[in-house]
Amino acid sequence: MQQHFSLAECDVVGFDLDHTLCRYHLPQSARLIYDSFAQYLVTEKGYDEDLLTLSPDNLDFCCKGLVLDIEEGNFLKLAEDGTVLRASHGTKSMTFEEILEIYGRKEWKHFNTVSGMVSRTAKYYLYDNYFDLPGALLCARVVDSLDQHDGQKKYDFWKDMVAAIQHNYKISAFKEDCGMYFPEVKNHPDKYLQRCPESVKKWLKQLKNAGKILLLITSSHSDYCKLLCEHVLGNDFEEYFDILITNALKPGFFSHTPNQRPFRTLENDEEQEALLSLDKPGWYSQGNATQLYDLLKKMTGKLDPKVVYFGDSMHSDIFPARHYSNWETVFILEELLGDNSTVPTKADSEPLEKKGKYEGDQLKVPYFVSKQWGSFFMDRLPGLENAEETLVHTWSCKCISTYSTIAIPTLEAIADLPLDYRFTRFSSNNSPTAGYYPSPPRALLPNEDSVMMK
Repeated sequence: MQQHFSLAECDVVGFDLDHTLCRYHLPQSARLIYDSFAQYLVTEKGYDEDLLTLSPDNLDFCCKGLVLDIEEGNFLKLAEDGTVLRASHGTKSMTFEEILEIYGRKEWKHFNTVSGMVSRTAKYYLYDNYFDLPGALLCARVVDSLDQHDGQKKYDFWKDMVAAIQHNYKISAFKEDCGMYFPEVKNHPDKYLQRCPESVKKWLKQLKNAGKILLLITSSHSDYCKLLCEHVLGNDFEEYFDILITNALKPGFFSHTPNQRPFRTLENDEEQEALLSLDKPGWYSQGNATQLYDLLKKMTGKLDPKVVYFGDSMHSDIFPARHYSNWETVFILEELLGDNSTVPTKADSEPLEKKGKYEGDQLKVPYFVSKQWGSFFMDRLPGLENAEETLVHTWSCKCISTYSTIAIPTLEAIADLPLDYRFTRFSSNNSPTAGYYPSPPRALLPNEDSVMMK
């Protein structure tokens, strides 16, 4: 494996849409997603109305990489070897002693399937993107509520949570103005969506002018995709891409065979009959990476065209594109933006209100670094029987260096670089911080442990 990666060497450049090409105003979108799920649970399923009230500091609970142990009502932060670093029961943090008693100092029982990226089962749920995260807070508060009223030991709320997600995000919801989420984004796009910087638009054109084939592959349906793209890129957004694929149903897009997930054409945002093969560029729905790659071979005239894919979800974008398709992968990790500015040190205990972190009830700074959960990248593991504590990488951090070519905070971070810029890639030959651009997270640098956890 080469030590360096360059876009100039790629024939095809693919992008996810949500939280990759289209960035959201995270505090506002988090609140909307939370409210849309909570409203459904309260009005349709009879949950406690207290779930509808939320204070801004509640969002501190949201942290990528958490796993919900559904039956126990516990949230877990895992080390790279699968041991539990931190946990909460509902929203309440568990002590080290409680963690030891329930989970021991050994690999969590479902770690094998989680680390195989099987992230959705009846036993657990992995939170790895900003669309999911507010749901973690809601589930934690549901556990609190059930404990308070019913004193439950095993929990049965998950089916209702799935119903809330399906109600808000189902394929027809945008068209039908169903649920709370789509109607609100339609009516107030500026409140939730960030416009694409001019530097990124220029960069997309530069890639195309250099002869690259540009792909958009999103699990969003075509009608929502149009709203997002028109708002963030402009009405001419289709000119940026050679192939647009919506309702891609990732990660299945990468893992499923052509007969399991054929491509379909679209008419007025309605899916048409299945296609036996993909013969030309255009706009398609569903599909699979195998037939897409066959088309890319034709378009490039190469037997083995090199593809790079940019995305923000380890489970839906990065892992499957690397594992099933052997594409290069660029992980968009907005946590890198908050890394330098929002981790308070131990001495930094002044109340948040005095620092202007909150403005009205809006968070000024997105919740990249959770005080409750600590660093996304590393954490302290207390020593047993008076042994010293050790610093360990989180499982989320291990996934980044295992499955990403490089990790960047936003597309804007690289848009002004020449296309032949040589990035140092993640690899077993390089240091674990090598693939982060423009700089590694502070938590991974030596002598930063006093800053990174609290």
